[in-house]
Amino acid sequence: MRLFKKTNIDFLNVRRICYLISSSLILIGIITMFVKGLSFGIDFKGGTEIVLAFQERIEVSDIRTALTKVQLGNSEIKYYGTDNYVLINTGEQAEGTTIADHIKSAVQASMPDKAFEVVKEDKIGPKIGKELRTDALYAIIWAFAAILAYIAIRFKFAYGLGAVLALIHDVLITLGFLTILNGLIPGLNLDISQEIIAAFLTLIGVSVNDTVVVFDRMRENQKIYRSMSLGEIMRKSLNETLSRTLITSLTIFLVLVVLLVFGGEVNRGFAFTMAFGIITGTYSSIFVASAFVLDWTQYKNRKKAAA
Repeated sequence: MRLFKKTNIDFLNVRRICYLISSSLILIGIITMFVKGLSFGIDFKGGTEIVLAFQERIEVSDIRTALTKVQLGNSEIKYYGTDNYVLINTGEQAEGTTIADHIKSAVQASMPDKAFEVVKEDKIGPKIGKELRTDALYAIIWAFAAILAYIAIRFKFAYGLGAVLALIHDVLITLGFLTILNGLIPGLNLDISQEIIAAFLTLIGVSVNDTVVVFDRMRENQKIYRSMSLGEIMRKSLNETLSRTLITSLTIFLVLVVLLVFGGEVNRGFAFTMAFGIITGTYSSIFVASAFVLDWTQYKNRKKAAA
C-alpha cells in the first residue's frame, strides 16, 4: 500500500532550516525544564498517592481544608479524570499506611455526608524512588548505546551516530513539551512516572525502526546506483520509503488517540507521550537522521581530502 505515487521531494535541501527548528524546540524545552523543573510522580520521588471516588462532584478546596487539619494541606490535590474522582499526592513519609489512613480519616471526618471509596493507594519510600529514578536513566542510556552499536555494526558509525542523535532529539523535544503542558490540560497527568519512562523507551524503539528502514534502503540503492552521489541516493531513498514511514506512524498514532480518549486516566499519560513522540520521531527519521549522516560524511571527506 502506498499513500503517494512516485515522489521527488528534496528533504535534504531544507536541512539547515530543520536544524534551526529542532534546536529552537530543544532549547525552549531545556529552558522550561530549568525554570519550571521536572515534575516526578510518586514512583520517583517517594511519598503516598491515593485516589478517592465520590458519588457526586467534590470541590478540591473542601479536600484541602480537610487535610489542613492533619497538617497535609500542602499535598497535591487534583481531579482524576472526572470531577468526582480526586487524586491526593503527598511527599510526607511515615511507616506503613499511616499517611493514607490520616488522609482517609480526615476526609471522612470533615465530610461525613459524602461517601467515598479508595480506587488506588500507593506508597513509595524515598530510597526506592531514588533507585527507580537512577535505573530509569540507565535504561535510556543503555538503549542509546545498544542502538549506536547495532547500527554502527550493521551500517557505518556515522549512521549509528545519526540515529542516536535523532533519538536524543525526539526524547528532548517530547520531554520539554511534557514539562510545558504538565498541569495545563485538565485530566491529563504528565508527571514523570514509570509509565512515562515506558513511553520513552517504546518511542525509542519505534523511531529507530523507521530510521533503520530508511538507512537500509540507502544501502540497497548505493549498490544499484553506483554513479549517484550520497545526497542523491539519500533523497531517492527517503522518497521511496515515505509512504511506508507515514503509514506506520499514522497507524500507531490513531491507536494512541483511541487509547488517549478511551483508555482511562491510568493510560492517558503514556498515550499522550507516545502520540507526541510519534510525531517528532517521524519528523526526525525524515529530516534529521539522514541530514546529519550526509553532513557528517561530507565533513569527513573534506577533511580527508585536505589531509
